[in-house]
Order: sequence, then structure tokens, then C-alpha cells
Amino acid sequence: MARISGIDLPKNKRIERALTYIYGIGLSCSQKILQKIKINPNKHVGELNDKEITDIRNILENEYIIEGDLRRLESINIKRLMEINSYRGKRHRIGLPLRGQRTRTNARTRRGIKKTMAGKKKAPKK
Repeated sequence: MARISGIDLPKNKRIERALTYIYGIGLSCSQKILQKIKINPNKHVGELNDKEITDIRNILENEYIIEGDLRRLESINIKRLMEINSYRGKRHRIGLPLRGQRTRTNARTRRGIKKTMAGKKKAPKK
């Protein structure tokens, strides 16, 4: 099992897909990295030698912002938006979608589970 930037990559996956387990690396970034090092994207993680793994590590450390640094950068940006009272910052603060989606019927992920009306009396059984 290859360990890159604190993430254990699964041995039985293709390296092209396995690199996407790292936060901040998607499929297109993964393909660019492999193309730069000239590794076959169909190769499995278990088949990689130490030189290839170190090459991948070096490229990720030098050219990409990944994992903890990227998470920290995102949270700083969100805090900045909230501090300057921008529209997006206000939406972040109250937990609503911020890119123009409707909220009357959708947005369950951001708004939470719908609760029934409190204090509504049930009809007595006859």
C-alpha cells in the first residue's frame, strides 16, 4: 500500500483513480501528474516501484496545494467572507445554499431535515 501525503492508496485500484483519494486531486489533475511522470494510468498501485511513488510525492508537494493546507485555506476564505458581511458570507453563516439555488422546496442538505409543526394537536379518537 502506497502512502502519499498521509493517505493510504488502495493497492487494487488503478493509480489514476487512487490518486483521487487525496483531497484536492481530481481525475484531471491525476491524469496530468501521471502524464508528467510518464506512468501508465492503467497500472495498479501495488505495481508501482519506489522511484515512481517518490516522483508522485515530489510533484504533489511542489506543485499542488492538497489535504490539510487546502482545507485550512478554504476555511480561511469562508471566514473572510463572513467577516466582511458579503452575501455569500451571510449565507454560509445561516447555513443556506449560496449559489442561487431555490430554498422553498429543495436544499435539504444545507437546511437540514424538515420537522413537523410543533404544538399541533391530534384529533381525538372516537
